[in-house]
Amino acid sequence: MDKNRSEGSKHEIKGKVKEIAGKVSGDKAREVSGKLEKNAGKIQKAIGKAADRAQRDEERQHR
Repeated sequence: MDKNRSEGSKHEIKGKVKEIAGKVSGDKAREVSGKLEKNAGKIQKAIGKAADRAQRDEERQHR
């Protein structure tokens, strides 16, 4: 599994926690920061999935 998948998931969760904390406390900056981190994590996870898919395709070609 590509490292980007696990790191992306970590950032996605961390961002969601920040987002919720910002909503609860009324801190718009923290809420926005959390949304940005969450979305960046989703992108990073998607990159990891694509890398895994490319690796599988490459392995299939060499069989």
